[in-house]
Amino acid sequence: MTQDLKSIILSRSEQYFSEVQAIRHHIHANPELSFHEHNTAAFVAKKLTEWGITNQQSIAGTGIVALIEGKNPGKRCIALRADMDALPIYEANDVPYRSVNDGVMHACGHDVHTSCLLGAAKILKDVSDNFEGTVKLIFQPGEEKHPGGASIMIKEGVLENPKPEAIFALHVYPALPAGHTGFRPGLYMASADEVYITIEGTGGHAAMPHQTIDPIAISALVISGLQQIISRKGNPLIPSVLTFGKIAGGHATNVIPDKVEILGTFRTMNEKWRYEAHRWIKEFTEQTCAAYGARGIVEIPVGYPVLANDPALTTRSEAWAKEFVGEAKVHELDMRMAAEDFSFYTQHIPGCFFRIGTSRDGKEFLAPVHNAHFNIDEEALKTGMGMMAWCAVKALE
Repeated sequence: MTQDLKSIILSRSEQYFSEVQAIRHHIHANPELSFHEHNTAAFVAKKLTEWGITNQQSIAGTGIVALIEGKNPGKRCIALRADMDALPIYEANDVPYRSVNDGVMHACGHDVHTSCLLGAAKILKDVSDNFEGTVKLIFQPGEEKHPGGASIMIKEGVLENPKPEAIFALHVYPALPAGHTGFRPGLYMASADEVYITIEGTGGHAAMPHQTIDPIAISALVISGLQQIISRKGNPLIPSVLTFGKIAGGHATNVIPDKVEILGTFRTMNEKWRYEAHRWIKEFTEQTCAAYGARGIVEIPVGYPVLANDPALTTRSEAWAKEFVGEAKVHELDMRMAAEDFSFYTQHIPGCFFRIGTSRDGKEFLAPVHNAHFNIDEEALKTGMGMMAWCAVKALE
């Protein structure tokens, strides 16, 4: 039966490709920013309803949850998740389905993720007599924006009634060709916290610095010192990154300003060290500023946690992928210091966050995500919808 089911899913992935491709073009052309995915959500709900799939809307604002019941639906439940939001980027691609919303673009592939989950939903509806249990589909808003749509959906009960015993999600990956997949058991992606520092001094004439408390000079000490705090206080075996992406202060060559603002991000692969680092960043900044007569104010909103793929589930999923796409097309992934709010789900239930290749023969569609030229070889849609459906039925065996 498993071999027959694999053949059916592969066949349906081919059969539904044109429809899922059209879905992807519609979503890509009509992107919406985080927590504003109103039209996208309405479109997704309309498709699910047309296909006879029960769904609940307006979770976490624009999120959707749908259920596909197999035989004996109360026996077990697993979840599949896709994110729906786009980024504030002007699209540079010259394609018929180019974004019609200037300054908003699906540059991270969430249009692909949503389309693949819709395709998987249609396949799973077709084969629902061939598995026992229930598949919960989660169409999530706001992955790109703090506090992350996943955290809100969880608070609103997305992991209850029924409670999934495992959850899967995929993500586009230009580093691999379409048709290929990538997995990594255990630690995979970093936590991500925003760092906001304000240094308040006393401004004045640039020629008379002794009459001022110069926040620009102090900011240089703070930035360079914090890099040493991270490298000297943190265990060198724990990956950590502290990057400052913006510094703002002053407006003229001969004026020392009253204030400097510094914005950055701190990322690591260890939750205990994460919060220790927060303390060190605050204490060092405040004490350094105080030593020079200034005031240091530090805010570190807690962002996404470390994403750790469940080792057993991910190892099994990797084996399922080898059955589905062939061993040569399944790859081991490196750890990444980027972050994903899928990590919130993995704090509650075992999760597997895997990648699907989206480039063409390593020659086309190589632009990275979050880039104005990002696009995919749409053959990847077949792999995406097929793998989501395949993981669901295998996890329910």
